[in-house]
Amino acid sequence: MRLPGIPALGPLPPLAETGRRSFVEFVGTFALVFVGVGAIMSLGGQPDTGTLEIALAHGLVIAVMVSAVGHISGGHFNPAVTFGFLLTRRISVLLGLAYWVAQLLGGVLAALLLRWIFPAVNRDASNLGAPARHVIDLGPALVVEAVLTFFLVWVVFATTADPRGTYTAIAGLAIGLVIVLDNLMGYPLTGAIVNPARAFGPQLVANSWSDFWIWYIGPLAGGAIAALLYDELYLRPLGPPARGAPLRRALPASAWAPGRRAALDRRRPAGPGHLGANSLDAPRRPRLPRWCPTRRRHNRRT
Repeated sequence: MRLPGIPALGPLPPLAETGRRSFVEFVGTFALVFVGVGAIMSLGGQPDTGTLEIALAHGLVIAVMVSAVGHISGGHFNPAVTFGFLLTRRISVLLGLAYWVAQLLGGVLAALLLRWIFPAVNRDASNLGAPARHVIDLGPALVVEAVLTFFLVWVVFATTADPRGTYTAIAGLAIGLVIVLDNLMGYPLTGAIVNPARAFGPQLVANSWSDFWIWYIGPLAGGAIAALLYDELYLRPLGPPARGAPLRRALPASAWAPGRRAALDRRRPAGPGHLGANSLDAPRRPRLPRWCPTRRRHNRRT
């Protein structure tokens, strides 16, 4: 499940480079919790109101951050995404651990700042944005979080990890939109957290740990399945590369238009040493201008 030649642990980048990448992950996760949870607290925290606004808040902030600084760290901002890259050996274990610390710290500091900003009425009504299960039981809630995270990590791998993808420049938009879709479906049920760092910060600050494991096991399991499947199906070579030179010279499609092939054949005379008039590799006799003084001598030699 890993790229050949990449060691199990992998080298840790220089300390300064690790700090730069981890700080980007800290800022991105901080922005996600600050904007997303802030929207929930502003709207009152009720699961049946403000679903569209909350979905747009979460999706837009991720779209902006991935587009802005994704080229520095990869734009994970989510321990479940980092876990998928770790399982497929696309980042080293030590760098992944540094990402996890930065992401969790960003979520905690954002929750602390929101607790200081909002009055007690908003904090109590929304429980500081800590995730909660509504309507459905534990098993369905776990499956919902796993499936929604599967969609997220699948899109992340398709847009940022696949070198054949043509949508790298708009990866932030695609990732942000899938988060919007996740929230539209899952926010009234489980909060559509799909991010352990998004759950950890508000849970720690609000000291709310009811059914906490749903928002850790579900996203990590869904992200792992998506990463391993995409890596196995689309990022591994399907067979050995072709060997040997092509038998004939490549031509544009216009060369095979009606009448064009006949014109090509007439320009390639057959004779001893030639491959035949119908061969595209037949050599052509050099053409000299009529005014060239050596034209007659050249014709006698050929």
